[in-house]
Amino acid sequence: MKLYELLIDDELETMGVEAISIVENPAIGVDFVALNEDTTPIQLAEVSSDKRLLMGAALIPDKPIYRNQDGEEFYIYFSQDTVRKAAEMFFKNSNHQNATLEHKDKLAGMTVYESWIVEDTQFDKSRKYGLDMPVGTWMVTMKVDDEDVWSKYVKDNKVFGFSIEGQFANALRREVEQPLPELLSDQKLDSLVVELETILRKHYDEKKNYSLETYNDYPQSATNNAKRAIAYKKKYGSEVKGMTQTGWTRAGQLARREKLSRSTIARMASFKRHEKNAKINPEYKATPWKDNGYIAWLGWGGASGVNWAIRKLKSIDKK
Repeated sequence: MKLYELLIDDELETMGVEAISIVENPAIGVDFVALNEDTTPIQLAEVSSDKRLLMGAALIPDKPIYRNQDGEEFYIYFSQDTVRKAAEMFFKNSNHQNATLEHKDKLAGMTVYESWIVEDTQFDKSRKYGLDMPVGTWMVTMKVDDEDVWSKYVKDNKVFGFSIEGQFANALRREVEQPLPELLSDQKLDSLVVELETILRKHYDEKKNYSLETYNDYPQSATNNAKRAIAYKKKYGSEVKGMTQTGWTRAGQLARREKLSRSTIARMASFKRHEKNAKINPEYKATPWKDNGYIAWLGWGGASGVNWAIRKLKSIDKK
């Protein structure tokens, strides 16, 4: 699969990031945090009387981002130099008040008032809020003055991160060598792992001389959680959101009590970072299928499933 570096043409001042969008699934795979009056990170579902600030990564250098346009699959990435240049031109072109929702609807009352490039991973400001960003990352803090945006999207856990939109030099983008598997995006890597495991099982089961080591000793409660998420989806259809296709695949595996490989268990363990979004929003207490964070948490097995994965992963690696 091709991997392209996107560049900014120095002669075209209109190039670069034109707006920052708040989205449910940020392409760079990093959530933002909300800051309250004490400038401490809080769960987005429990925001109250705050400054309405969102902090997160706008661009991470050298991170392959999976794209699929008209059936063509490829990856894009930005170098540290391009990330820094994009940050500089964003303010030079006075785009700091340009914001959108899911790259569709323009939003008013949104201002990027703080911006910096991570230069030291240990002492960077973002570490105070639980964000571990690599050197060269473009970090931003956005002020949300729009009451509807804050209450309907941030507090209700409908958006989790930033995503940029703009123009980059297609004529200057160049193909480089294919990325290593460990650099692939989480979503694409997970689908590749599932595909590979299916092929291996079929091949080696036929040969009768090898079997992939897998496990299904996760708690029944993890299975029940996944079944609840699937039941909501069947009953309420499009009202149930917050899960990627990878998430629904995982829910199906848990519901059927399929055996999971170490790599899949590792994905479950890493989902621990989303626990902050798992608590049911009071507004959705009577209609939990509308709570994105809650549904996603159930689909990945809930607390019992994720905690089992963490313990199991340690046990497998120790063995």
